[in-house]
Amino acid sequence: MRWFFIFAPMKLLAYPITAIYFLFFGLTLCLFHPIQWICLNVFGYDAHKRSVSILNWFLMRCLNILGTRFTFRNPHHIPTHRPLVIVSNHQSMYDIPPIIWYLRKHHPKFVSKKELGKGIPSVSYNLRHGGSALIDRRDGIQALSEIGKLGQYIETNNRSAVIFPEGTRSRDGHPKPFKPAGLKTLLKNAPSALIVPISINTSWKLLRYGKFPMGLGCHLTFDVHEPFSNSGHHDDLIAQVEKIIVNGIKIA
Repeated sequence: MRWFFIFAPMKLLAYPITAIYFLFFGLTLCLFHPIQWICLNVFGYDAHKRSVSILNWFLMRCLNILGTRFTFRNPHHIPTHRPLVIVSNHQSMYDIPPIIWYLRKHHPKFVSKKELGKGIPSVSYNLRHGGSALIDRRDGIQALSEIGKLGQYIETNNRSAVIFPEGTRSRDGHPKPFKPAGLKTLLKNAPSALIVPISINTSWKLLRYGKFPMGLGCHLTFDVHEPFSNSGHHDDLIAQVEKIIVNGIKIA
């Protein structure tokens, strides 16, 4: 009963603050949609990439309205002259802006479900035109084909591919078993890539009440683990990266 009196007022307070957050979130997406279009169609890839990085900095600032804090720990020197396969657990859509912002010099591209490729200002435009892979999770052949193309793209252009091998987000922070097919396809098509594991914590608490209201005062942490080469048996590499990521997840 004591916990009810502590958390019930927080949830009530979350309603108006979440409404304010969504107002600024929506305005940010609508503002950056034409900015992205102009950057890409007038100035080219580099300008578009910068606009996407700045967009995600603003999306993080919108989350600050909810009292959200971010800690991104990356003690490693990760080279920019070779491709990366960034592998992470997945707790919410809010995992994405910090990865894009803090790893912006590595040009991160995402493996994303195709439904996100339409209907969302800024987000859908970037997914369609920024180099990411849009996959149909009900069509394994199409999904692996698109992931393979992404692997070839990062191999050729020294970009980064971000993949969440759990396949769907964890609603309580507990990691789900990896689905290895997509990650294995990336590794096969980007043989010179470094594998970069990331453990994400507390992102799921932003959705502790569902989509509305959102959780207040969350501290999201991102721990970048030591990268290692894409060399050896792919099944062993996937088991290694899964173990590293899971060991970095703290359930609280």
